[in-house]
This record gives sequence, structure tokens and C-alpha cells, in this order.
Amino acid sequence: MIDEINKDAEIRMGKSIESLKLAFAKMRTGRANASLLDHIKVSYYGNDVPLSQCANVSVAEARTLTISPWEKELVPVIEKAIMRSDLGLNPSTAGTTIRISIPPLTEERRKDMIKVARAEAENGRIAIRNIRRDANSDFKELLKEKEITEDEERSAEEGVQKLTDRFVAEVETLLTAKEKDLMEI
Repeated sequence: MIDEINKDAEIRMGKSIESLKLAFAKMRTGRANASLLDHIKVSYYGNDVPLSQCANVSVAEARTLTISPWEKELVPVIEKAIMRSDLGLNPSTAGTTIRISIPPLTEERRKDMIKVARAEAENGRIAIRNIRRDANSDFKELLKEKEITEDEERSAEEGVQKLTDRFVAEVETLLTAKEKDLMEI
């Protein structure tokens, strides 16, 4: 029973880390990155689908993304979707190819992005601590039902704390890397 709770906590903490990585991937640095457009949805035959499912997105140069839609009719739809996104990018079209120039970030914008990154990291830490709290309450419930002893509960809580410490350290590592990435010119 304790092992099941630990496994569940580890899986959920891992999902929190993946969520944080996705949030960091959406944050724009000075370089072009195809994952920058991952969250953009395009209306394709009446359904909203991710941009990557109706076009090829590639990095042409250090600061330029190239989008090649699979169908010519999608060019204006993709342009509108990019302009509506919160990225502040302006696409330019040449035939059936859409090019996006990534402008360099100003010092002020970089500092704002670091604040956002720190907030995302704090949300990740909070999520991990909430998972720890849930696991600990499950252990207390098992103790109350007399399915485990007090010693087993204490060692299980220590195990979950070690797990929590490991995942919080991973959040810190990701945040440090993102801050370094944002401050590079």
C-alpha cells in the first residue's frame, strides 16, 4: 500500500516537472526554436489542431522560423493564429512559406521573462509540495485504519520527503538553466 502511494506521488511529481518544462519551452529567448509555436492551434477542416499537425515548422537561421503548410489554403489561417497568439510575433509570407523573424529581447524584457520563469518554478514547487501533502495524508489515513504502524508511517513520510527534495532540486536546476538562457545575448 505504501509503495503504491509512493509510486503515485513520484508519477505526479514527474508530471509537474514535465508541465514546468513545457511552460519554459513556451518562453521566448533571443533564439528561434520550433517549440515556441507548439501551443498555437489552427482551424483545420473545422477542428482546432496544433500547428505542427498541419505544417512543418523549422528553424531556418538563428533568429528565423520557417513554416511550410501542407495545404496552400492554410497560409492565411496560420498567419492569423500566430498574430492572435501571445508571442508578439509578426509573420511574413512568401508564396506558401511563412517566415517569422524573432526580434532580440531587450534587457527589460529579459528581466520580465525571468520573473515569469521564477513564478512558473514556484508554481511547480507548490504542486510538488501539494503532492507530498496528499501522500502524507494517505499515510495518516492508513495509520488511522490500523493498516500500517507508526514506524511504517514515519519511514513512508521520510521517503516522500526525499522524493519531494529530489523533484524540488530538479525545479531549481531547470530554473537556473532557463535564467541563464534568458540572459544570454
